[in-house]
Amino acid sequence: MSNTGSIAREFEAVREQWSPRVVAELNGQSVKVAKICGELVWHAHADEDELFLVWKGAVTIRYRDRPDVRLEAGDFHVVPRGVEHNPLAAEECWVLLFEPSETKHTGDAISERTRSLADQRAHLSA
Repeated sequence: MSNTGSIAREFEAVREQWSPRVVAELNGQSVKVAKICGELVWHAHADEDELFLVWKGAVTIRYRDRPDVRLEAGDFHVVPRGVEHNPLAAEECWVLLFEPSETKHTGDAISERTRSLADQRAHLSA
C-alpha cells in the first residue's frame, strides 16, 4: 500500500454503493472511502468507535437511543463503540471512514450490503 494517494481518484474507483474501499492503514486503523445512498442496516461495533467524514453530499446517522446527527460536506461525527446506528443518505453521499482495521462493516448484523474485510482490501492485491 502506498503512503501517498488521491482521495478524488479513490472515490472514482468506487463502483458500488455501500462497498467501503480501504485506501490507507496506519497504527491499526483503516481509512476507507465509500459511496452511499439509502440506508445501510441497524448495527453496532461492540469494541470500536467509527468516524464518518463527509466528502460530498449529506448523510444522517440515525440512533435508537439518542438524537440523529445530520452531516454535510466537511462535517465529521464519531459513532461511539457499542451504540446501534444506521446511516441514511437520501441522495448519493461520499464518506471517509476511520476505524480499527478489523472492524466489521455492519458489526454483527448481516445483510445484502455487508462486505467482508477481504472485499474492502481486494484492490490492494490486484
